Amino acid sequence: MKSLAWLDNKWVHLLLRWALAGVFIFAAVSKITAPDKFAIAISNYRLLPHEWVNLAAIVVPWVEVMTALLLIFGVWVRASALVFTGMTVAFFFMISSALARGLNIECGCFGTIGGKRVGLTSLLLDAALLLMAAWLVWRVKNASQPEPGSNVSGGINSESQSAQPS
Repeated sequence: MKSLAWLDNKWVHLLLRWALAGVFIFAAVSKITAPDKFAIAISNYRLLPHEWVNLAAIVVPWVEVMTALLLIFGVWVRASALVFTGMTVAFFFMISSALARGLNIECGCFGTIGGKRVGLTSLLLDAALLLMAAWLVWRVKNASQPEPGSNVSGGINSESQSAQPS
């Protein structure tokens, strides 16, 4: 794992955060401006009940925007990377399902931009995004967590605990 040590650099983490955020913001913009077209793209996958399609078309892009903003500003990085990972897994499943069922539909990945069909390229892009987000989930340390090797357990210093009179 020593060959991947350079990936633990704070600047690499920053670059990954900004790259993921850029993808989500780019993807969300056309979905927000044309929710009706995004709803059609969601409906074409035939995975959600019809009643949930419009709700998903409205909620998904805003979750993407909020996740992106948290990543950009470095707030709750691990949690937002986990949300990104979960959404990417869902997108991967949806695209895989469409391919397995032989559906020739627009991806909807970037809303109405490009009108790209589902395919291997979409899966590869999702896989790359998934790896980037999963790396952040796995390797980024939250400020609330003690550093490895610190003498802190549950927020109480073990030395001060033993020094208290009984």
